[in-house]
Amino acid sequence: MSDAKTDGPDEDRGEDTGHASRGGSDRDNPEKPDDGANGEESEDDPDEDEDAKKKPSIFRKPLFWIILIVVVTVLVVFGVLYWLNARQFESTDDAFVDTHIVRIAPQVGGTLVKVADVDNRHVEAGTLLGVIQPTGPEAQLAEAQANVTQSLAQVAQARAQVTAAVAQRNQAAAQSRGPLATAVKAEQDLARYQQLAQIDRAAVSSQQLDQARATAGSTAADARAARQSVASAGAQVLVAERQVRAAQAVVGARRAAAQQAQVTIGNLSLQAPVAGQVVNRSVNLGSYVGPGTQLMALIPDNLWITANFKETQLTLMRVGQGVAITVDAYPDVKFLGHVDSIQRGAGQAFSLLPAQNATGNYVKVVQRVPVRITFDIKNGPDPRHYAIGPGMSVIPTVKVR
Repeated sequence: MSDAKTDGPDEDRGEDTGHASRGGSDRDNPEKPDDGANGEESEDDPDEDEDAKKKPSIFRKPLFWIILIVVVTVLVVFGVLYWLNARQFESTDDAFVDTHIVRIAPQVGGTLVKVADVDNRHVEAGTLLGVIQPTGPEAQLAEAQANVTQSLAQVAQARAQVTAAVAQRNQAAAQSRGPLATAVKAEQDLARYQQLAQIDRAAVSSQQLDQARATAGSTAADARAARQSVASAGAQVLVAERQVRAAQAVVGARRAAAQQAQVTIGNLSLQAPVAGQVVNRSVNLGSYVGPGTQLMALIPDNLWITANFKETQLTLMRVGQGVAITVDAYPDVKFLGHVDSIQRGAGQAFSLLPAQNATGNYVKVVQRVPVRITFDIKNGPDPRHYAIGPGMSVIPTVKVR
């Protein structure tokens, strides 16, 4: 029991000694941070807060304000320069290539016996595009030509009748000279007998006077008959001349019929009316076509641009002003052009159902006005050398100042 009592105090002193040693080690290392509360005190060190407060703000640095002033100045300068440059131009993306598309259609019906293989190819004016099989038109042409020949023969016959009528008139005139002369002589003899009878009744017997009167009456009747014969012959000449004119009119009518038949024959051949590219062919060899049936389309070489500018963009726009053209299909090619014309009226005024603004629910909308722009092929690229056609999108920029 004495040993147990002795050991107890010694153990207590050992534990005290351990605490003391640990406390001494802590005092020997005062810079070692403790966990828990001691660590939190180190994070809220007042010295560090004071150091942070002593750092100058970025807004107090002169370099920051110098850079800011330079950047703002550059932006203002570039903005002013851009505005001064942009105000010289008017542009729109509501623009497209345009032209008058030629629709190739026959005027007569029939079967196609020839169709040129010219899809998407350029052809010159007069190029044969198709041929319709000839049937009735050729017979009509032959008949019309025969009628012309017949009418020409009738004209010749009528002219011969005129010649005969003129000869008869001349003959009647020659034959009328005798009776007319006899009538004049008988009239003169009667006048002499009557004058003598007035001077001296015995100078002329009554029998002589009666015979002179009878002779004068007979010869006067013959003269009237001769005159009527001449007049009748002259009328025959007029009739013959009118027959000639009638026959000539028949010739003209039959020649017109022959020409119509010839036109019909010509319509059997379909030719390109202008130079351009053939597109949208819808028929083949052996197809039956009727009058007005569209066979193909022809895009002429004459292209232009229809640009729908806002009405507020037309203030300074004038005919002849230069235009820079950008085609969406060729963004790297800068085409040149000029303003050809400006339509007098907004596009909505020519629509199928124009807006009626007097209904009481009017809302003002900026309207678009079509402007025609022509390519300048002398000073810029030629659009005919590129695959450019109607409907393709472009962006024209007009220099208005």
